[in-house]
Amino acid sequence: MGVRSQGLQAWIERLNQSELPALAGVVQDLQRLTREQHASVQQLADVLLRDAALTSKVLRIGNSSYYNPSQEAIKTITRAIVMIGFDNVRLISLSVSLIDGLLDRAPRHQLQELLARSFHAAVQARNVSGYVMPRHEEEVFIAALLFNVGELAFWGCGGEQADELAAMLAQPGVKAEEAVQQVLGTSFRQLTLGLTKSWNLGELISLAHSAASSSDAGVRSVSLGVRISEAALEGWGSSRMSGLISEYAAFTGVTEEDALRLILASADEAVEVASTFGADRLCRLIPSTDPEQIQLQQSQRQVSLLQPNLLKMQQALQDLGLMATRGGDVGLILQTLLDGLHHGAGLERVMVAVLADRQTCFRVRGAIGEGTQKWTEEFLLPAEQPEQPHIFSYALRQRQSLWMGVPASYNLEDLVTQPIRQWLGKGMFFIAPLMAGTHEIGVLYADCRISGRALKHEQFVAFQRFTQLVGRCLAALSRRS
Repeated sequence: MGVRSQGLQAWIERLNQSELPALAGVVQDLQRLTREQHASVQQLADVLLRDAALTSKVLRIGNSSYYNPSQEAIKTITRAIVMIGFDNVRLISLSVSLIDGLLDRAPRHQLQELLARSFHAAVQARNVSGYVMPRHEEEVFIAALLFNVGELAFWGCGGEQADELAAMLAQPGVKAEEAVQQVLGTSFRQLTLGLTKSWNLGELISLAHSAASSSDAGVRSVSLGVRISEAALEGWGSSRMSGLISEYAAFTGVTEEDALRLILASADEAVEVASTFGADRLCRLIPSTDPEQIQLQQSQRQVSLLQPNLLKMQQALQDLGLMATRGGDVGLILQTLLDGLHHGAGLERVMVAVLADRQTCFRVRGAIGEGTQKWTEEFLLPAEQPEQPHIFSYALRQRQSLWMGVPASYNLEDLVTQPIRQWLGKGMFFIAPLMAGTHEIGVLYADCRISGRALKHEQFVAFQRFTQLVGRCLAALSRRS
């Protein structure tokens, strides 16, 4: 059993003493040089020359087309500093130390994903700061690169505790912050702030953590870069990204079209920077950008963002009301239900899953929305599994309409099993029992996962209303038959 660390102080000591001393040393020396007004070329060269591997990497990167377009060969560190600049050499050294210090120890995917996001954030932040506070780009780059240094260090050096946390975070419905607190005895944010202080990383990182709304241009550049790198993982057309594009435009004084163009260019640059640094395995983790594809996606997205249509909804409710009293066949009832919820209430994917094969499993009887054809053809979920109860059976047994993904239903998250996630993805959804009188028919399911928008209260009210009416229609049908 490896050493267990609990609490902020224990982790800081462990990372400083046994786990990352070489990295911490280089980082501290490089940071010290920034604060010394007249740090000389020679002082920087001396820090790097202590580490032969670091020196050769810095020279290789310094000779890359990204940093040295003139392609005039650079053979010494002092020449590199003269050719590509003191700040660039410092920045390269710090980045290389971070990548090698962590990735060579533990190339686990959490670390790779976070490092890729850190590089992306750093390039985005540096390019924003070029508009609002030129000459501070390098400081902003480093602050954004190290914004999650506590979490990076943990995934790189956490050993068995990192395995333990990874296993906990893989559980459905787990709250990430609580899991981190339980395993580490502190939060990633506290660990970052602790290392920032212990390694003397300058106050920009601490400021960026404490005040996203700060008026300081450096803090805002870092914060914007970090948030763009996170939102990009949801897609360039996500609603979160749209908000950041507006914020970027307002902050830098460019138009929103230009802001998007600059953000995409920075993402491409981040891929180039990562590959220049020899971190090719990080490149594929930075969201890709193909401008034509994005334009297309965006225009399609605007068209495809389904909007509620009250007239259609009222009409469908009325039609179902009539069928409840006068009768209608099952096909028509279900079609009216699906249309009403999709086109009327604006729910992007809706399905009716019924108990089939002598009530042993759920199969899809009808579905509407992008990508639901596959459900109709292939969806299959065993009905009762004592060893793995799930939300479909639960909703039907409890006769309860549920809004999953909101705090009120967090205690039921375990019922959203792996097979259900594989079919339906992650995120909020509505589910309700379909009954014909006391006879169990199946469940009604709806979500807005195509765009990833949050579900709304009015939609839940409509969903419940449709469920009740269809129940009445089905009860009337079963009485007739």
